[in-house]
Amino acid sequence: MAQAKLKPAFDVERTIAALRRALPQGIQRAPLHQPRFAGKEWDYVKECLDSTFVSSVGGFVTRFERQMAEAAGTAHAVAIVNGTAALHVSLLLAGVKPGDEVLAPALTFVATANAIRYCGALPHFVDSDPVTLGVDPERLRAYLGVNAERRGGDVVNRRTGRRLRAIVPMHTFGHPVDMEPLLALAEEWGLPAIEDATESLGSRYKGRPTGCWSRLAAFSFNGNKIVTTGGGGAITTDDEMLAQAAKHLTTTAKLAHPWAFVHDQVGFNYRMPNLNAALGCAQLEQLPAFLAAKRALAERYRRALAEVPGVAFVGEPPYARSNYWLNALLLDEEHSGERERLLQRCNEEGLACRPAWTLMHHLPMYRDCPRMELLVAESIGRRLINLPSGAGLVPEREA
Repeated sequence: MAQAKLKPAFDVERTIAALRRALPQGIQRAPLHQPRFAGKEWDYVKECLDSTFVSSVGGFVTRFERQMAEAAGTAHAVAIVNGTAALHVSLLLAGVKPGDEVLAPALTFVATANAIRYCGALPHFVDSDPVTLGVDPERLRAYLGVNAERRGGDVVNRRTGRRLRAIVPMHTFGHPVDMEPLLALAEEWGLPAIEDATESLGSRYKGRPTGCWSRLAAFSFNGNKIVTTGGGGAITTDDEMLAQAAKHLTTTAKLAHPWAFVHDQVGFNYRMPNLNAALGCAQLEQLPAFLAAKRALAERYRRALAEVPGVAFVGEPPYARSNYWLNALLLDEEHSGERERLLQRCNEEGLACRPAWTLMHHLPMYRDCPRMELLVAESIGRRLINLPSGAGLVPEREA
């Protein structure tokens, strides 16, 4: 009887060697996601400084909003001070009230849950799809069928009695959520969807950009994003009234007047400064080049890791085109105990690798929030490592 072939063992050093092969020769230290300034950033920032309009009034804000709407495939974009603020205002505009529950992934950056709490609502954590890493529409459908009910015009959590008010799908690491079945589910239950597109600028789902699939979407332009304004965000929408409401609410709810200061509701000082927008305009002009470089880097990682046992590269879903904001690998479940050692060795070698975020229900302030069974999110949380992903890691000739 032929002897069974032994499966090759996972090896930390072999994995690091593969990551090194994926990076261009000569790169010794690789940050997780360093911004790249290769366009007209200096020119536009100087122009803004020379104009003296450096706060929330200025031509670059308007220009940035126009460019951003085009990139997101929407009629309108409202420039905001950061992605968390964009999520906060989007939730308010969707009608989220104190005491509500909002369905959100357990595998997300803490800003998603924080923005829900800013509204006085509670995040209700849902599980992930193993392919997209985002919300799993089919498992959520089954879960709502058991745990939600209609009472009058509301959808209510049967266990807590609180109103379920919205759902926030997040495009994890830039990989688009399967939006069509998720939107069908949201419509079936009468729940507005708000895309957390903070990581997915430039990604496309079935040929259309992320950020245009729901009535409201939020983007981020933090220093580690594919396009940066230093700190900044945006709300995108096709609804003109929502866009006007977002602009009004984020401009301290001030009524237009040549000199008087009249405010008609509690608003927020959330508008993006013109100085940040100037940087953003130059960055958005380079978005196609950034996307090409990041996809080239992803392909390098995919090829290199294909030869490493016990490891899988996280690729884009079959119906999507990802911006690969953060590249990632997944250890096989039986090797999940090796993650910390691999992280330690990578960082010792100058590769700024990071784990996935701590799952939201493991954080002390969200430990008691309602949640479904989170088997996939827990597995991903144990096994995932993000890899150096900046567009500058790939020579321009390769992109």
